[in-house]
Amino acid sequence: MAVFPVVVDACVFYNASVRDTLLRAAEYGLYRLHWSQKILDETIKNLIEDGRMNLKQAEYFVGELSNAFPEAMVPVTDEIITVMKNEPKDRHVVAAAVSSSAQVIVTFNTDDFKPDHLGSLNIEAQKPDVFLLHLFGRQPQVMIRILLEQAEDLDGVTFDQLLTAMQRHVPRFIVAIRTHMSAN
Repeated sequence: MAVFPVVVDACVFYNASVRDTLLRAAEYGLYRLHWSQKILDETIKNLIEDGRMNLKQAEYFVGELSNAFPEAMVPVTDEIITVMKNEPKDRHVVAAAVSSSAQVIVTFNTDDFKPDHLGSLNIEAQKPDVFLLHLFGRQPQVMIRILLEQAEDLDGVTFDQLLTAMQRHVPRFIVAIRTHMSAN
């Protein structure tokens, strides 16, 4: 199975449980994770502005991301960013996809990445729900193992509680997990 490159947008790093699942899937080698410095900077900014983390915590988090995935960083030049056609504030994300040869951008903000702006680049923007369903379709047992490990690593959180917490953000993925597990 070929491992394909994927760019994860800053908004996806915002939700802890979805972020954890996606990072674990990358650790398992289900896809090759990429980001740019601008994506990491935006992640820090968003985590601080919403009060989820202070500056020290956000910088530590991004440092840990970079340590865990040293190959994820892709250089993005202003020249590449300026020729992108999507929403101006998110052109750097598409530029990161082009720089990493990614065909998928995982983002909650798919409206900022219209198919007519991405089609000629052979890039598709997918919500985490769609992307996680895709990974589940390819490797159902691995994705279930990832979620079981994730729940185990959370003190006082059962597997069912994790799924319930994630359902709001990735509903179809969670329904697929529950359906698969009840059938087996």
